Amino acid sequence: MGVGIIGLGTYVPERIMKNSDFEKFLDTNDEWISKMTGIKERRFARDDETTSDLGVNAARKAIEDANLTIDDIDLIIVATSTSDQQFPSTANIIAHELGATSIPSLDQKAACTGFIYSVITAQMYVQSNMYDNVLVIGVDKLSKIADMTDRSTAVLFGDGAGAVVVSKVSEGKGIKSHKLGSDGSGADLLYEDLNTHYLKMNGREVFRFAVRMMPEISVEVMEQCNWQPEDISLLVPHQANIRIMEAARERMNLDVDKLSVTVDRYGNTSAASIPLSMDYERQNNKLNDGDNIILVGFGGGLTYGALGLTWGK
Repeated sequence: MGVGIIGLGTYVPERIMKNSDFEKFLDTNDEWISKMTGIKERRFARDDETTSDLGVNAARKAIEDANLTIDDIDLIIVATSTSDQQFPSTANIIAHELGATSIPSLDQKAACTGFIYSVITAQMYVQSNMYDNVLVIGVDKLSKIADMTDRSTAVLFGDGAGAVVVSKVSEGKGIKSHKLGSDGSGADLLYEDLNTHYLKMNGREVFRFAVRMMPEISVEVMEQCNWQPEDISLLVPHQANIRIMEAARERMNLDVDKLSVTVDRYGNTSAASIPLSMDYERQNNKLNDGDNIILVGFGGGLTYGALGLTWGK
């Protein structure tokens, strides 16, 4: 038996924020944003819609997709950088809303790489036979920490949630390899300002890090899986910037149609971006049973991670 994903669910808020909407209060325009980032629009949650609200909606869909109930879940891991509050954890709040009253739950903070960190953490629990079904939720409400007077960051981020159930799967399916890492020397390149609580980023340096690291670890995981470019059906990168994503695809010698792109519709949703992309591709029949896929991300910390898996139960 392998360990993989048996259920997937996502949720995005109703409000669509287009690039042109920022022109009303920032010195920017749709052409520049689209060219530099690939983003056309993103979703913003209501003021009264919390991070945990987003996560609960995605979690319910993932559990249903796995043909399970909340009583079947043994552990909940929530990857987020925008907790409802310092404590209790967002995972505690989500567990309560889902009706789980006695299972462990915890938040995982690895910024935009949080989903990959959390899936690998879940894999270890299932692989050790400690738990059967682990619910992993990647969720962020970045609109609440985005400085809407800073044109260099305000246009980049959106809100959303994606959840998966990690469990044992049949032989030949599941996670085949992974690579996780971090470099704390870059902690001051992407962080939450303690005074304003707004997100701050050195865009130039983060871009340089990502354009080097994303292709590097993607290729490393591909080689660990003994996959050739023709063996890979889909590369699902963290949706931060189309130019970074294209750099990874080109380094892996993948055809253009093998790159998952949802940054145009959701922007950078941090820990939610990879599961949102997976669900989008599945809905469009580009993620199917037996497909080999690579998930890769980077984020504040600086953190980075990638994993290769064969899709299916």
